[in-house]
Amino acid sequence: MRARVLVLHTGGTIGMAAAADGLRPMAGFGAVLEQHLAAQAAALPALDIVELDQLIDSANLRPAHWRTIAEALLARWERHDGFVVLHGTDTMAWTASALSFMLRGTDKPVILTGAQIPLLAPRSDAPANLHGALALATGTPVREVGVYFHHRLLRGNRSSKLKSTAFDAFDSPNYPPLAELGIELALHRERLLPAAARDFIVPAFDADAVAVLTMHPGLSSHVAAAVADTPALRGLVLRSYGAGNVADAEPALMAALARAVARGVVVVNVTQCTYGGVRQGAYATGAALSRIGVVAAGDMTLEAAFAKLHVLLARHADPATVRAQFAQPLCGELS
Repeated sequence: MRARVLVLHTGGTIGMAAAADGLRPMAGFGAVLEQHLAAQAAALPALDIVELDQLIDSANLRPAHWRTIAEALLARWERHDGFVVLHGTDTMAWTASALSFMLRGTDKPVILTGAQIPLLAPRSDAPANLHGALALATGTPVREVGVYFHHRLLRGNRSSKLKSTAFDAFDSPNYPPLAELGIELALHRERLLPAAARDFIVPAFDADAVAVLTMHPGLSSHVAAAVADTPALRGLVLRSYGAGNVADAEPALMAALARAVARGVVVVNVTQCTYGGVRQGAYATGAALSRIGVVAAGDMTLEAAFAKLHVLLARHADPATVRAQFAQPLCGELS
């Protein structure tokens, strides 16, 4: 039987058009997309195109949107063999990470893609990205959430947007691509996630539950305390230097972090470096975090750590359970 793919348009540059104040979502993009694909219909899977009622400019993405996207996929899950999610590039890696934790054990490909230039604009990269994503959403053994961009399929929770004005905007610094699509498809089966039981969860997210605090020279303890002492905070992603180091010579800063951990906030440590990961005991400045109960994120991206923390906190009330699960690889996000 001919495979059937759902194309879910959530918003983003791919479906925008020029307006007086810059690019804005195009009215009726679904019909435009259908017409664009009609010329190649014989070479494509059967397609259903669905648009969210409220399209998302990805700079305005909030955790609640992850639930909206997941619900749209799961409502049509059994009727489709694969899924292509059209998404804005600015926060595509964040959504791909979140979906990977919400759809653990997926038995179907979920491929996110988009464009740096709108579909109907000259020199658009949208057609190549869209057709590549459709090819990977059918007839391949990919059974995970991926980001397809500029001829490469990346694991969703390993991807980051590293370039703002180039077509090869995304990379996967600490894990190699799952596939490259040129004249032939080079699929690296040994890099794919193994089959696992479905463990789908679509939780209600609290945007105030997780925050990010970035270390910089002279970071004020007052700023750190203002974040760490926020009453609604349940998880904090600390972006440290190098192998996981912070200014342990700043007692007020360390006290703010320790105070957060003591009241049940799950504090996790990711490196600001693009490549490599956190080795929290390599230096005394990192070991200080271990002593107060901060969890090392290894080589997780910021996007993956943030999304993983959100999903775990939405699923579990006990901070100890969240800490234990955060430190374990759940779906390929952590070496």
